[in-house]
Amino acid sequence: MLRFVLRRAAGMLAVLALVAVLVFVLTRTASGDPVAVLLGDMATAADIERVRKDYGLDRPVPVQFGLWLREVMQGNLGQSIFLQRPVTQAMMERAEPTALLALMAVGIAAAIGIPCGIVSAVWRGRAVDQVFTGVAMLGASVPSFWLGLVGIQLFAVGLGWFPVSGYGAPNAALSERVHALVLPASVLGLLNSALIIRFTRASMLDVLSEDYVRTARSKGLSERVVVFKHALRNALVPIVTVLGLTVALMIGGAVVTETVFGLPGVGNLVVNAVLRRDYPVIQGALLVIAALYVLINFAIDLLYAVVDPRVKV
Repeated sequence: MLRFVLRRAAGMLAVLALVAVLVFVLTRTASGDPVAVLLGDMATAADIERVRKDYGLDRPVPVQFGLWLREVMQGNLGQSIFLQRPVTQAMMERAEPTALLALMAVGIAAAIGIPCGIVSAVWRGRAVDQVFTGVAMLGASVPSFWLGLVGIQLFAVGLGWFPVSGYGAPNAALSERVHALVLPASVLGLLNSALIIRFTRASMLDVLSEDYVRTARSKGLSERVVVFKHALRNALVPIVTVLGLTVALMIGGAVVTETVFGLPGVGNLVVNAVLRRDYPVIQGALLVIAALYVLINFAIDLLYAVVDPRVKV
């Protein structure tokens, strides 16, 4: 176990180092100057050069990367050019809506995808299987922004059940904020349930064709026991994998949904940083998201041995 953990830790560090290099290079090669955007059209060349020197942007790119990497290794992601505060603080202020949105969306996706995938596999080829397979294909092809706008029109504007946008007042209670996230989380959950349905169905079909499942049925066990005790337990590894990847996708990929619903999350922060060429925010946010990806994948690998004792770490 210790050797496995050390090997995976070394692999994660290598991935994060590669991400750091790519993010830094890509931000510097993109068109646009953050200082020019910050100062506006009325700024002179001398003003721009002075501010660039204050932020260290006049130094060679390798020197800038070395200084930034040194700060990152000390736990400092840098200072935002536009927000005028540490990137870590800016991300912590935006972390709550993104984390709650991701957890609620994954819960909705799992509550829809796993039962539908099981039913679709058990009644393979029947009408219910065709319906759920069609729903999965439809969910994989519908754009999230379109479904979000439709949800706003129907449930926020038409019925008034949910707020059109926003995350509540700064002093709002947690229940009010969760209520504001129900609609965007439902949109994300419905769309991501399509992948879970397909994976659950495929995994269950593989297990249901095994000899031990036929043996369990021949012993006279009820279909419920066969499906949930014998088949589902042995089909959990692919399902756990897709659930973990869905969590990681929600954290880093809910940019469109946060923009449509006006949520002050990390995705919205990154979008604004890209538009402003706020290098420290872009670099810090993408590095943190990449770290969450590799940590979630590592946690999935450890969880395999829990859900399936046959897996040897």
